[in-house]
Amino acid sequence: MDICEKIAYIKGLAEGLKIDDSTNEGKVLTAIIDLLGDITEEICDIEEGCEEIIEQIDAVDEDLSDLESFIYEDDEDDECDCDCDCCDDEVYEIECPACNDIIYLDEDMLEEEGMVCPNCGTELEFDFEGCDCEGCECGQEETEE
Repeated sequence: MDICEKIAYIKGLAEGLKIDDSTNEGKVLTAIIDLLGDITEEICDIEEGCEEIIEQIDAVDEDLSDLESFIYEDDEDDECDCDCDCCDDEVYEIECPACNDIIYLDEDMLEEEGMVCPNCGTELEFDFEGCDCEGCECGQEETEE
């Protein structure tokens, strides 16, 4: 028996007892039963709202799971099977020789062979050699050291 059924049962008992509202005790009991009925209605409304929210959260969770699968499956397809660092999406750190500001670059920025320091405007040039491994999907051939 849930809380809604219990209050209905108590109201039925009170009506069956024919509580006299003209006495002080009858007034108190009737007021308590009415209050319990109001509290029960509020609780039932809250429970219904929680059930709706849980359904919405479950739907968002499923959508997020689908999105994660879509995003991370694409990342797994792009990875090569070698043990080199060339295929990782690494961030490189360089220091501007003019202003000593630290600049963070990814591999695409390094392949451009140069850039302007965002802090001081100094022209920076890079000579990036790429991967030194054989059989990697990056297309670089092994270089001899």
